[in-house]
Amino acid sequence: MDGFRRGLAEVGFADGRNVTIDYRWADGSIERMRESAADLIRRKVAVILAGGSNTGVRDVVAATKTIPIVFTSAVDPVATGLVASLNRPGGNATGVTFIGSELVGKQLELLRELVPNATRVAALANQNNPVMAQDVIRNAQTAARRLGLDIIVIHASTESEIDAAFTHAVEQQASALFADDAYFTSRRDQIAALGLRHRLPTFGVPQNVTAGMLMGYGANIPDSYRQAGAYVGRILKGEKPADLPVQQPTKFSLVINRKTAKALGIDVPLVLQQRADEVIE
Repeated sequence: MDGFRRGLAEVGFADGRNVTIDYRWADGSIERMRESAADLIRRKVAVILAGGSNTGVRDVVAATKTIPIVFTSAVDPVATGLVASLNRPGGNATGVTFIGSELVGKQLELLRELVPNATRVAALANQNNPVMAQDVIRNAQTAARRLGLDIIVIHASTESEIDAAFTHAVEQQASALFADDAYFTSRRDQIAALGLRHRLPTFGVPQNVTAGMLMGYGANIPDSYRQAGAYVGRILKGEKPADLPVQQPTKFSLVINRKTAKALGIDVPLVLQQRADEVIE
């Protein structure tokens, strides 16, 4: 949200001065996201920013064809029907894509550099966000064949299922666990703690590494929300979502948690530390 407010400020808006931001948090619940969207639509707000799981974002976009929507999405917004095309979105929605699921191959490559003896990787899949889950699984399996890794897909969409997923991963002799989904970001503290408890390296997106996960690579999320905030401001000034191209990431970050690596007995190669955008000590 700091990034979002920076984007608004770039085009002349500040919360409480010339715009009012009504924050609604779904906390990983698709149903709560739908309810919040319905309430905001009833109140006839000027613009809706919708971020989180692709399923929730898609439901928000489908709920109104009149109120402008700026979304953030980790999957292809054209393939999932959010917009007609990236350059000419059409309709009342545009936004920013993180292209998160397409980065799984690079994330697995970095894992092999950091944990060279990894042979089997558990991949968490959130069945409540099926499009993202399918993309992650497909890209992970494709990259795994190239890298000589085995992928174990474990479905989890609740706190207790995440607990059970780690137990299953250990039983299946996984060398690491991959988690990339909006819901898993909301449960990053739990995932990081379970990784340490089970001595299982965890990796995914950069913003989760501060919670104690070992490594993350992907789009700079605050910067993507800055782009979304600028779009919200431009729409408030009169521009149409249909005319604003869907933005793609301009920054990618590699973050490594050396404190977690030390706890797991992993030596972080110097060359990888030098390439990292941030190393958490």
